[in-house]
Formats: sequence, C-alpha cells, structure tokens
Amino acid sequence: MESLLIQLLNGLASASTLFLMASGLSLIFGVSRIVNFAHGSFYMLGLYLACTSAAWLGTNFPSQDGLAFWAAVLLSGLFVGGLGYLIERGILRRIYAAPELMQLLASFALVLIIRDAALAIFGAEDLLGPRAPGLTGYISIFDRRFPVYDLMLIAIGPLVLALLWALIRYSHWGLCVRAASEDRDMCALLGVNQPALMASVFALGAALAALAGALQMPREPAHLALDLQVVGDAFVVVVVGGLGSIPGAFLASLCIGMTKALCAWAGTVTWFGIEFALPKLTLVVEFLIMALVLIIRPWGLMGKALSLPRLVHRPETAPRPLSRLQLSILFVGIVLTGLAIGFSGPRDYGIVLVIDIMLMIMLAASLHWMMSAAGLHSFGHAAYFGAGAYAAALLSLKLKWGFLASVLLAPWIAATLAMLFASACIRLSGVYLAMLTLAFAQIVWSVIFQWDDFAGGSNGLVGIWPEGIFAERRVFAYFVLFLLIISFYIIRCMHRSYWALALRAARDAPLRFQAQGLAKEPLQWFAFVSAAWLAGLAGALFAFSKGSIAPDLLSISRSVDILVMVLLGGLQSVWGPLWGALSLTVLQDWLARDWDYWRGVLGLMLLGLVLLWPGGLSAFRPVNPFVARR
Repeated sequence: MESLLIQLLNGLASASTLFLMASGLSLIFGVSRIVNFAHGSFYMLGLYLACTSAAWLGTNFPSQDGLAFWAAVLLSGLFVGGLGYLIERGILRRIYAAPELMQLLASFALVLIIRDAALAIFGAEDLLGPRAPGLTGYISIFDRRFPVYDLMLIAIGPLVLALLWALIRYSHWGLCVRAASEDRDMCALLGVNQPALMASVFALGAALAALAGALQMPREPAHLALDLQVVGDAFVVVVVGGLGSIPGAFLASLCIGMTKALCAWAGTVTWFGIEFALPKLTLVVEFLIMALVLIIRPWGLMGKALSLPRLVHRPETAPRPLSRLQLSILFVGIVLTGLAIGFSGPRDYGIVLVIDIMLMIMLAASLHWMMSAAGLHSFGHAAYFGAGAYAAALLSLKLKWGFLASVLLAPWIAATLAMLFASACIRLSGVYLAMLTLAFAQIVWSVIFQWDDFAGGSNGLVGIWPEGIFAERRVFAYFVLFLLIISFYIIRCMHRSYWALALRAARDAPLRFQAQGLAKEPLQWFAFVSAAWLAGLAGALFAFSKGSIAPDLLSISRSVDILVMVLLGGLQSVWGPLWGALSLTVLQDWLARDWDYWRGVLGLMLLGLVLLWPGGLSAFRPVNPFVARR
C-alpha cells in the first residue's frame, strides 16, 4: 500500500503539470476556436528560458541564489506570454476567418519556426536546470521518500484552477471571455474590443504553457523534441475534459494522471488466463481514455457541442472537366516521369526520390478524398499507411507470400482495420472527430511498438524486398506509376459521381439531407474505409521500396505530414494532393540537404502560403496578407 500511495502522489504531480498546460490550450480554443499545435512549443520555450535565465542569474547574483529559480520561472512566463501576444497580433488575427484546417497549418508552421529558433539560440544539447531552493529535500511517507518539490506541484494545480475560475467568473475581462466563447460576433456587436481580447487570451494561454515548462526544471531537461511530445498529451486532456472547459481540463488531467500512475504500479495482471503488462499501457492509456470518453460522450466530460460559425465558407463544388491545357500538362508530366525513371540507374538517388514522391501523392490523395468529399478530418491517417506497410511486410516475411500477393492483400487488411474504427469516428465531426482518429492511431502504434515477437517492436522489420522482375528498381518504379495513374483516375471518377454529391450534401446541409429521408452514415463509412484502403496500398508499396519499416510510420508526426501535404495542395481541387505531396517532399529533401535550419525555412514557407494562398497551391488566388480578415 505504501508504494501505491507514492504512485498516486506521483500521478497527482503529473496531473498538475498537465492541467497547467492544458488550461492555457483550453482557454485559447474556447475563445478563438484555433487548434493551436504551437502550444507545445511555448512549453518547450518556457523550459529553455527558465534553465538559461536561472543559470545566468545564479552566476551574476550568487548572493540571491534563492530567488534566481523563481525569478527565472516568472521571467520565462512573461517573455513567452509577450511572444504569444506578438504572434496573435501579427499572424493569427489575419486567419480567424480561414478554414480551421488552414489555421492548424499555420500553427504547425509556427512549431517548425520556433523549434529551429530554439536550436539556433540554445543549441542541440539538452539543458539542465537547477533544483528549487528550499524544496530539494523529501518527506517520509510510511518509510518511503517523496520529493517536497512534487508536493508543491500538487498544490499548484488546484491553485491555478481557483485563480482562473475567479478571473473568468468575477472580472470584466472574464465576462468578455465568456461572451466571446458563446458568440464572438454578438460580443463584437456589443462593443467588446475583439482584437485586444483575443490577443490577451492568447498571451495568457502561452504564459501558462511556459510556466508549466519552467516548473519542470528540477524534473526533466530541456530538449527540442518536447514540443510535439507534450502537445499530444495537452490535446488529450482538453478533448477529454471538453473543449473550452477549464474545470473539465482539471478533471481530465486528474483522471489521466492517476490512471497512468495506477498502470505503472499494477505490474502484470492475469485476466481469464491471459497476462497483461499494465506498465506498457502508460504509452497509450490517455488515448484509450480519450477514445472511450468520445464514444460515450462525444463532447467530452464537461464540454458541449460547438456552435456553428456564422461565417459560412463557400461550399466545395465537383471538380470541373480537365481543359485541353490541363490534359496536355498532365500528359507531359507523366511522360517526363517515365523518362526520368527510364534514364535513371538502379542505384541513382533520383529514382528513389521519384518513387517517394509518387507514394506520397497516393497517400495524400487518400486523405484528400476523405476530407474534401465527406468532410471527415483525420489526425491519425498514418495508422492505415503503417498498417498496409506492416501487413505487406509480415505477409512477405512470415508467410513467404510473393510481392504481388502481399501488395494486393495488404490494402484490404488496412481497410479492415478502418472498419473497426469507422463507425465510432463518423458519429463525430470537426476537432472531436480528428482527435478520435488520433486516439485510434496511437493505440495501433502502441501495439506495433511493443509487439516484439511478431512485429519487431521498436526495431521494426528488415529484408522486405520485391522478387523477380520487380526487384529491378526501374520496373518497380513503373509499377508504382501505373498504380498512381489508376488511383487518380478512379478518385476523379468518384469525385464526379452521385455518391460524392450525396457526401457533399450531407456535409454542407446535414439537416436538409436527413429531412429527405437519407442516411449519411453509410456514405461516410464507405468513404472512410476506401480512403484507408488507398493509404494501405501506398504503405505496402512503401515497405517494398525501402526494404525496412519501423513504428514511426504510424506516429503522430507522420499523420501531421500527410495532413500538411493535403492542406498545402488545397482541398478545393482534385489535383491538390499532387501539388502538395510534390512540393513538401521536394522541399524537405532539398532543404534538409542544403540548410542547417531547414525546418524553420519550411515553416516560413508554409506560413507564407497560409497568408497568401489560403486555398492551397491549387487555388492560385493570392490575397493581401497585411489586411486582417474577419
């Protein structure tokens, strides 16, 4: 029982940190409706700044060493809060009227920019912070030691909750925040200074994330991978608690923190003769909780349905027939690709890059079909890409099936996996749908990552090569090109079918669609599964093109890359995946080889795209980035 109590206290300390970060994210979303991927970057910056400033203050003012730690925590929160204010005023306020997915792309661009800025300023080495003065000891609980600093963290969570509740409940600023979260347009009509309100909310949210990071100085080092590592947990807490609900975020952080602590304490349990290693669940337990909560309560524990925006974007129309010029350009592109494959040597890097581009186009086209026609947004599409890759690899290595048989069967295995998730996903929409797909993807990733005996675990699988005529690299490339052409032709036919028209009707006017006696669920279900099938095909070909695979094929970063390719190309054109995948793959390859800070350069390009071409590369309609769009 003593060990259980210590584990529960550890869970409370982790829950307090989770809440401190998630409260800022929930506050920002409640007012601006922006899914802020850069929130983890503010956490990372807070920890970096706290470690650096604490070391500087301790060196230059040794007599005030006791105050250096807390001064560094306060300074990091103030600096990052000011940075958040500038980001909102300079960038985000210009895209509030843009589709939420373009806002997501802008926040992801900020992640890339802030990460490389941190790399340039602080370096690539991990930074260690000092211990908190006066809180370096421990207390004895049933002959077990527990850090005093963790007790302080446990107390901070309820204190921040009480302060935020009082601020929002009793202050004039809090009244404006509550009004804006309910109806932002009506709030503006009542004379509330919207730009100042939005900037102050974003600054406070960024400062809370920085404080959460700074308070981790005695517990973990600052490193560049913290941004995406912690933002996933913060999103889970916010979604489980209910978007925009700060008490819900507190309840969700307690639930997740305590559950992870219990899993770490329980060890291995036997249930119906089957052994379960519960500590392994700590990698994915928060996503299991999120999936369960969203299935039972689609709006979270203390959330409510999001109100529809008053600004309605122009509905997407079916793609128009290709003009002669477009047909000519497409034909020339296919011919040039074929010539590039034919004149490349089997060991040339060019043919490897061409294969990668074609597979990324196929993968982006699968997600584009699901998002553009059915309006189903996914943050976990890499699950089906990875499922197809692992299915093909296992069929080839374990069952000794040939290349063609493995490639043809693997997409159906990915589609079967999608069938298990589709019914739960299509019940939701918007951010909740996207987060549920992320939860399912992380569950699949956890299974693959820890299944050492069958799937190779974290080491992955090697030796996956095609045999026979397909072992020739150029023949393999021509086969991928053939499948890509067939896939694009089928997708274009589907976009112009009555099925796609019904999907758009169900997406743009769901009440009118249901009033006509039509059911949208079977249509969306089939769109979800068909997109997973095509992603599985791309994954199977990817496995044979590389010869080895690893669990990172199913990771969050891979799903984000797929989403960025779709948004980069644009949702309004069937050719968006082609432009998006081609641009992102070539840019990543070129920048990574020739630039030290290629992520920051790529982030600046993506940010420029959001401001200049909010419809994506396929839109070719630039706008004035210096005019704020309401």
